[in-house]
Amino acid sequence: MTPAPIAVALDAPDLETAARWASLVTPHVSTVKVGLELYLRYGPDVIASVQGASGVKVFLDLKLHDIPNTVAGATRAVARLRPAILTVHASGGPAMIQAAVEAAPHTEIAAVTVLTSLSAADLAAIGVGGSPEDAVRRLAVMSVEAGAKALVCSPREVAGVRAAVGPGITLITPGVRPAGADSQDQARVATPEQALADGADLLVIGRPITGSADPGATAASIAASLRRS
Repeated sequence: MTPAPIAVALDAPDLETAARWASLVTPHVSTVKVGLELYLRYGPDVIASVQGASGVKVFLDLKLHDIPNTVAGATRAVARLRPAILTVHASGGPAMIQAAVEAAPHTEIAAVTVLTSLSAADLAAIGVGGSPEDAVRRLAVMSVEAGAKALVCSPREVAGVRAAVGPGITLITPGVRPAGADSQDQARVATPEQALADGADLLVIGRPITGSADPGATAASIAASLRRS
């Protein structure tokens, strides 16, 4: 059975827990996501630990954001770990995105448009005009023109982004919450079924799976619901 297009966010307190969660969910999902906290605490070893012998894809979510030369160097440093996906902030600009793409030819560089925790009021406070949807679309188009092959946007914007960038770009959607789950600190959310229907390719789901009593069973249940939809 083909694993579901889900990246389970392994936001664990320690490496052993992250590796255990990964082993439980990898029969059911295509990808596991390693975030900034886990990577900074344990370093490159975390990749092998969560991948194990399964060969599951690793999504390294570091959201690099600096001058192009620094991001190129940082990208080269982690590219040797062969993550399937590495994130950079789209707001770093086209030269920075291009530098990351060129530094890691075997990794899909995903440009993060607008964090799912940000509301319209938050964007206004940091000087970004217009709605979140407008900001996401502008950043998405710019990122693709700079060479990004993947984009990170909330489920609310995925249909508009798909229309703007076409079919060849991988759209990754955090802020995915199964029906009835708490939205927690995500401001712009949708169900897995709706996100896929709107054009998402990879759904990032963390606490609804890892915070459950049985992460493996929960991942299997969500994967089954996607196959039925």
